[in-house]
Amino acid sequence: MKIPFSSYSPTKTIVLLCCVFNFLGCANLEEVISEPKLNLKTWTFDTLEGWEDGSQNLNGKKNYSVKDGVLKMYTRANTRDRPKIKTEAKIYNQGEYIWRLYVPELGVGDQASIGAFIYADDAHELDFEIGYGSESARTKANANADEVLVYMTSQAHPFQSIIKPIKKQAWYTVTLELKLIDSKYQAFWRVDGIQLAQLQLNYGQGIDFYIFCSVENLEFIGDHIPKQDNYGLFDYVTFKAY
Repeated sequence: MKIPFSSYSPTKTIVLLCCVFNFLGCANLEEVISEPKLNLKTWTFDTLEGWEDGSQNLNGKKNYSVKDGVLKMYTRANTRDRPKIKTEAKIYNQGEYIWRLYVPELGVGDQASIGAFIYADDAHELDFEIGYGSESARTKANANADEVLVYMTSQAHPFQSIIKPIKKQAWYTVTLELKLIDSKYQAFWRVDGIQLAQLQLNYGQGIDFYIFCSVENLEFIGDHIPKQDNYGLFDYVTFKAY
């Protein structure tokens, strides 16, 4: 016999659940019906839900779009375009930040950078910046013709910037890990699982971050204003909380 919906009540439901879970040997009802803590968040770029514009020098123009689950961001030649998106929430701290991104054939000497970074304020920012690089930086890093440079940087507290060559026209998984050690963050930068930089920071709990994706025409990362349009692709971004 079907029981009419009106005969149900919250009290009856809880009593019934208590009986069932007690029979199954569960320690208590609360641990079964409480919502699990969300430790993993992934954005696959089917849409830009959860993200907002953070661009500079574009006067409201948005040099990015999503198609087939991939975010494409680009800059125009002979400009200082700085298209960026950031998470709507500034709530991220200890854990792993993971970006899956594509590095194309960037213009030789172009001051264009593909960015994957976290930002609290100008003094609390940790970056991956990938670009062609200046000739002097490329020489110092022993970069080959088929390589670009990845800068792994803490902007302050303390400042550090480690530069390594990586192949262009390739997909990469870049990971920034923050671990609390004695109440301070220790940062680790990895490319395809290989640790390339680390740093003990002078700050820890109480500093929360936005997550960013960007392609920007930045002066530090080349020898001249870009002579061609440049772009970067992002397949997904993941945050895994500790």
